[in-house]
Amino acid sequence: MNERGPGEGRGRRGRGRPRVRRMIGDRGAFRCFGPLCGQPDETVLLLPEEVEALRLVDLQGLEQEEAALALGISRKTLWRDLHEARGKVADALVHGKTIRIAGCGRRREEGCPGDGDT
Repeated sequence: MNERGPGEGRGRRGRGRPRVRRMIGDRGAFRCFGPLCGQPDETVLLLPEEVEALRLVDLQGLEQEEAALALGISRKTLWRDLHEARGKVADALVHGKTIRIAGCGRRREEGCPGDGDT
């Protein structure tokens, strides 16, 4: 079987174009977040490119065209990543789910609420 990591396709072989590599800045800043109340049963996984899209557009206030250029992708691809990220974050906030960011290197002893049995 063809194994792929995050950002290397959606698991479909031979369909569509391969995902374009994004130019993401500081990968070390990514963390996991969770609700303080109760024990969340579900986790939402955000990809680093989705976090970077949120950071550039919603936090830094860049236009979508500028953010897409900074990431080295098309505006449509940026919009898709941004739309996915906003939906996942809203789902986690409304339903009390843990947000896990792919590539997060923190462990439970460092304060990651989503780190279960690892």
